[in-house]
Amino acid sequence: MRPLGWQAPDVNEELAVALAAELGVRRLTARILISRGLGQPGLATRFLTPRLADLRAPLGMADLDRALDRLIDALERKQRIAVFGDYDVDGVTTAAILTTALRAFGADVIPRVANRQAGYGLGIEDVNRFADEGCAVLVTGDCGTSDHDALVQGRARGLDIIVIDHHQVPSGEQLSYALINPHRADDLFPFKGLASCGVAFYLAAALRSRLRAQAGAFDPRDLLDLVALGSVADMVPLTDENRILVSAGLRILAARKRPGIDALCALANVPDGPLSAEDISFRLTPRLNAAGRLGAAQLSLDLLLASTPEEAARLAADLDEKNRERQRVQEGVWTEALEQSRDYETDAAIVLGAEGWHPGVVGIIAAKMVDKYARPAVVIGFENGQGRGSARTVPGFNLYQALVSCSQHLTRYGGHAGAAGMSLTMDHLGDFRRGFVAEAARLMAAPATSMAVDAVVELRELDVNTAEELGRLAPFGAANAQPLFAIAGVTAQSTRVVGQGHLQLTLAHRGALGDAIAFGMADRDPGSGSSVDVVATAELDTFRGNRRTRLKVKHLYPAR
Repeated sequence: MRPLGWQAPDVNEELAVALAAELGVRRLTARILISRGLGQPGLATRFLTPRLADLRAPLGMADLDRALDRLIDALERKQRIAVFGDYDVDGVTTAAILTTALRAFGADVIPRVANRQAGYGLGIEDVNRFADEGCAVLVTGDCGTSDHDALVQGRARGLDIIVIDHHQVPSGEQLSYALINPHRADDLFPFKGLASCGVAFYLAAALRSRLRAQAGAFDPRDLLDLVALGSVADMVPLTDENRILVSAGLRILAARKRPGIDALCALANVPDGPLSAEDISFRLTPRLNAAGRLGAAQLSLDLLLASTPEEAARLAADLDEKNRERQRVQEGVWTEALEQSRDYETDAAIVLGAEGWHPGVVGIIAAKMVDKYARPAVVIGFENGQGRGSARTVPGFNLYQALVSCSQHLTRYGGHAGAAGMSLTMDHLGDFRRGFVAEAARLMAAPATSMAVDAVVELRELDVNTAEELGRLAPFGAANAQPLFAIAGVTAQSTRVVGQGHLQLTLAHRGALGDAIAFGMADRDPGSGSSVDVVATAELDTFRGNRRTRLKVKHLYPAR
């Protein structure tokens, strides 16, 4: 269904002219900056030129000093330290950051990540194994906040557990030795959007500040490639500290100094040169997630910690095979889920589940359902009646709060506003669906009758210089979406299907010509000479040394 119109932000044109002159940018770029709350020249300048020097110190970060004191004590007493991360990319990169930093100071570290078959988070068996291996301290990454039973067992086994996490903090007694989590009620660090890998970076940097004499060649900035991977993959807001960390991390990623990253980029056909957040999302993240989706994510952690190109190449090849297997499994579940979704396509949220769906791909299926239906989605895979699911959402709908309201139907749940997981039994699926859908209907506004775009433009406005300038707003992701433009009454001068169902177009509009690609829209080919309305992003394409603007079409409709 096409929207009734376009909804672009209402921007003061005089302010846009003044800001454009102050920054030396085009008025269109200035209007986008203003609409995103960056109308003051100082704020806009810092946004356009993110610098590590602008990172705020971790003053008020709850339990940071307590965690540092215990880690330094462990280093001095040569106590063995365990590191445990969750099985997604944020968990794996957090584990890699912690392991690399602690080893730089001479620590004896046992690094490990969760196995999806055992469920997400830290388990009692994990704690017991570390204790049996003689560990005195355990540092978790992207898990631990809600792992009550494991924390109790850790205390009983004499483990001091330091939790590094960014998931919502449940009420009740804090059972860990230290909990560094921006969502603690008493945490005073002003930015609450860090992923666990970002929190781990702050810990590593603070450790170096405290142990500068013993740091040697260790530089926390070398960890920023891992921070970029984890932050983009976990879809945290790419604003404030995250924007700075990811921007710097992308530059380090491009250098490919880490053998595992170099091998992964080679297998993913990432060209030499600058990387984008999109490269992480669509090329690197699926491969790093593949092992954890199908079972043990240790392979991904081992790759990131690989010390030689030979070891990295072997591990990356294994990971690539896991990714191909994941794709095969995912395609089967998607076909079944798509068929089931037709029974619920008018609901305020999509809640699907079936016996035999692999829990490792339900998060991907949920995200695809959000893309298809533009509403929150939960997808659950059951095995012998026991289900594990993942939820994804749309802007403005807090998943964690919605799960809290339905918690009586769940055996376990956790996550944050944008992504969450849960466990439940098959006999509770119907009640959970009804409760979740009712909560979605209650919290979400009525469906929009117009599509939100950053601006309604003419094709000629999106020239090479504009596309290049818009690139300064990157990295794009959550809370900093790539600018979206509406162009009405465009002529599709020529169209052709390319690749796996993609549509390539040459567009004409009021004397201007432009190239466009519409991924996955071959079935919506309007035919040459037709008049269409287009919603697209504008990107600078430098293929074979030629600089041109290429539109990436997000929506395509017959012209009104």
